[in-house]
Amino acid sequence: MRRLRLAAITAALCMVGHMASAAMSDPVKTDGGLVQGMAEGDLTVFKGIPFAAPPVGELRWKAPAPVDKWSGVKKTTAFAPACMQNSAANPALGLPALNVSEDCLYLNIWTPAKTAGEKLPVMVWIYGGGFTMGTTSYDLYNGANLAKKGVIVVSIAYRVGPFGFLAHSGLSAESPHHVSGNYGLLDQIAGLKWVKDNIAAFGGNPEKVTIFGESAGGIAVSMLAASPLAKGLFQGVISESGGSFGPTLASKVPGVNVQPLPTAEKAGEDFAKKLGAMTVADLRKIPAEEMQKKGGGAIGSSWPVLDDYVIKGDQYKLYQRGEYNDVPVLIGTNSDEGALFVFNTTANAFKKSTEEGYGPFAESILKAYPATTDAVALQSSRDLMRDITFGWSTWVWAQLQANTGKSKVFMYYFNHKPPEAPNAPFKSKGASHGSEMAYVFNNLTPGVNYTASDHTTAEAMATYWTNFAKTGDPNGAGVPDWPEFTNARPKVMHFNDKPEPGPVANFPQLQAVDAYMKWRRSQEGPTP
Repeated sequence: MRRLRLAAITAALCMVGHMASAAMSDPVKTDGGLVQGMAEGDLTVFKGIPFAAPPVGELRWKAPAPVDKWSGVKKTTAFAPACMQNSAANPALGLPALNVSEDCLYLNIWTPAKTAGEKLPVMVWIYGGGFTMGTTSYDLYNGANLAKKGVIVVSIAYRVGPFGFLAHSGLSAESPHHVSGNYGLLDQIAGLKWVKDNIAAFGGNPEKVTIFGESAGGIAVSMLAASPLAKGLFQGVISESGGSFGPTLASKVPGVNVQPLPTAEKAGEDFAKKLGAMTVADLRKIPAEEMQKKGGGAIGSSWPVLDDYVIKGDQYKLYQRGEYNDVPVLIGTNSDEGALFVFNTTANAFKKSTEEGYGPFAESILKAYPATTDAVALQSSRDLMRDITFGWSTWVWAQLQANTGKSKVFMYYFNHKPPEAPNAPFKSKGASHGSEMAYVFNNLTPGVNYTASDHTTAEAMATYWTNFAKTGDPNGAGVPDWPEFTNARPKVMHFNDKPEPGPVANFPQLQAVDAYMKWRRSQEGPTP
């Protein structure tokens, strides 16, 4: 069998002035051609493997095309550019400047396998970023520490912003399916198909794949869990702070929602006119950098579309009918998600925005999320954002699948507050949005004054996540028992100073949001 790693190569003593070469893997055969990675300790790492043709020129705003094959051996030892987005650094969020390009459909692999026949479970990471930003190259997403626990980690890139989610009647007319707007999701599906067809050569089991993602990545994961196009491409789902169970967006209302295709097409046509493009051909002539500058938009300004092809309908109703990919799920949220998004407000401002946004349910929402003082209103605003955007979707996902599915459901609540830097842009009460990822990947930031509890939490979460990838159940030796979530026994694993089972957190607030969402679903949006 093909070996994936070679022993380190030392320079010949007579080669004065030459340094030892890094240990390279044996070439591995993929659908596109041979690739060669690099040994990193007990792992072999491949970076920048193309899984589809570059989506440029006439392929801009088309489903990903088959990868362009190459001859010889492609060295895959460096991350590919991120997909087009705002490339500037964001020091407040600790995000470095990015090298970006339209040519961005590449994936990365961390494998502990020594031979191609090991059939190790596979974890495929889908990054977040509000569908307008994100990359596989962040240090936070390094898969090495998860791979060391006996799994293969793959991270896949997908188009974001207008390049990934622009709907337009002209683009729909081009499509054999008469749809447009979900190119980023189609990229994810193409990446998963590549994994199914190729991962065995890297020592992986194509029949034991778990997809996992956070924020927009978690929302995308939930969409894939309901998409018939993704059927059979994964056998487990992990969603961190993400779900797409809100009613279809018919007007500007609170919550995470998808638009019906006609509404999204109209928005895309308006966007094109602002760019001076009267046709799709005109749009394709606009340089990527110019389009990003003029229309990249804020986080969340681009979003997947209810197209009846990738997304078949209101996901809540799909789950009620049992029309989804029924696999084990591990899903959860953080305690202070909203701290990342709501920096300040006043009692009066919060009351006003609630009354304007929640209509006849404003009174019950303000009862669950009070605004008695400015300080209370600030936390209530953050908590409402947590639940309307992340918490409610996760909770109803667990309930719906526990009711109509055959596979196990595991739910968590992350309330472990990491050390806060002195120059942090905000102060959080608990665990803010995204703070669990360093623990999941067991990539605690170097130089930060972490406690023993931080390291214990990181080790436990990495163990639970990889156990789930191996068996469809997070439980195993060395970690506390994580009870399955059922509607008769809705237990949740709480991550605070230590993992400990408990009830559904923030239950009265979730009930208030649920009542509002039921009214929304009855009042607005098309019937799928």
